[in-house]
Amino acid sequence: MSKSYLAVLAVLLVAALLGMAVAEDPGYLLIAWRNMSIETSIWVGVAFLLALWLVLSLLRALVRVLNVSGRRINPWSRHNRQRRANQVTTRGLLEFAEGHWNDSIRLLKRSAPHAEQPLINYLAAARAAHELEDYAQCDGLLREAYETTPQADVAIAVTQAQLQIARGQLEQALATLTRLRKDHPKHLFALKLMGQLYARLEDWQRLEQLLPELRRHNLLKPGDQESLEHQVYVALLGEAGQRRHAEPGKDDPLGAVWERLPKHLKQDPALVEAYCVQLRKQGRGEEAEAVLRAALRQGFNERLLQLYGLVEGKDTARQLATAEHWLGEHPHNATLLLALGRLALRNQLWGKAREYLDASFASKRDIQTCAELVRLLEHLGDQQASQQMLRQGFDLMVHDLPELPMPDLNGPAPH
Repeated sequence: MSKSYLAVLAVLLVAALLGMAVAEDPGYLLIAWRNMSIETSIWVGVAFLLALWLVLSLLRALVRVLNVSGRRINPWSRHNRQRRANQVTTRGLLEFAEGHWNDSIRLLKRSAPHAEQPLINYLAAARAAHELEDYAQCDGLLREAYETTPQADVAIAVTQAQLQIARGQLEQALATLTRLRKDHPKHLFALKLMGQLYARLEDWQRLEQLLPELRRHNLLKPGDQESLEHQVYVALLGEAGQRRHAEPGKDDPLGAVWERLPKHLKQDPALVEAYCVQLRKQGRGEEAEAVLRAALRQGFNERLLQLYGLVEGKDTARQLATAEHWLGEHPHNATLLLALGRLALRNQLWGKAREYLDASFASKRDIQTCAELVRLLEHLGDQQASQQMLRQGFDLMVHDLPELPMPDLNGPAPH
């Protein structure tokens, strides 16, 4: 049995019951007001009220339809103004995406007063003005963005800081981000921008303070985070190394930076090298030798090994013996042999030094090894070997000279 059939039966049943009720007792309704009175049955009154309700509902629906139609038909209605503004905004954003900056600014500014989201218009127009290097108009558009949408102060400040960094106004960008970070300390993108800005300003001490927060929130890729930490601490070690070595009982700037390094960075060869280079510059070879020896025991590294041959430890004989122990695992390593030659020189073992330097140069023709050999052979009085080595060193420096005819000393005199 279909649902429509059941519905008809239900209506007929209700009508029959209602008719029986009316026939049995029509009821009586009297409405009196001043000299007027209305008498009718209760059922007629109910029917009248239902009819009145239906008429009022129809009138209200008609008014709504006429109102909506008027908004759509009237070209100056708010609805139509907003619709046209959205269309112009879309065109302005398309011009922006295509790099037509002047057209983009014109369209976005024109549609902004009637757009649903004027903030988007002003921010995009500000970026377009920035691309035109019209910085005064750019700043003015950002001010209009704030005036129309003050609750979007974070988005506006971030955009302003980005544009200031891009145009090289680093101090102004620092002021903008400092204010933003003060009002919204948990805003992560502002934190990331602040880190980039401190790097541009080479303000390594303040950037160091941001490193743990940057790492905790994973704002940078792991490789970028490691690279930034290296850059910061290498720079801080360099700055500390420029200061005079602290007197006994006073603070040691270089040692203080080294102690602040996270544990995993203290084992990084590049930072160990940077620290020991500064120690050597300050004449603290004994400290540098101890740090390098500990690092090289953890892992073989040629850059640290080269530096180990340059520093003078507390016990130079022990230093040489330590390096000779590594020779068992790396017997033909040119860098290790050069370091051993220098350590042998420091111990005044001339013969051993010459053997190590010769072996290093045979393993790898390096200009530093050649220079050490030339200097040693001259002091040993072996002028012939010194000159021969000097010529080899000259060949290393000027190996790209073109092939050209040269005069023959034994031939006829030149014309």
